[in-house]
Amino acid sequence: MTVSLPLVVVLGVIAWAAIKFLGIRLWVAVVIALFGFYLAHTFLAPAIDDSTRTGVGVVNGTHT
Repeated sequence: MTVSLPLVVVLGVIAWAAIKFLGIRLWVAVVIALFGFYLAHTFLAPAIDDSTRTGVGVVNGTHT
């Protein structure tokens, strides 16, 4: 059986757990999310996307 979860759901659960159990303040999580949106519009976005895809491929065992 294969279970497929979008990466955004996994990251959302991690953020919720950090706020709930690690005592991370909500405003810090919001600032980090806004930084991510800002970073997506820079020249680093393709490199981040490629490395994320590679990392997910390694975790899934589909790397070549």
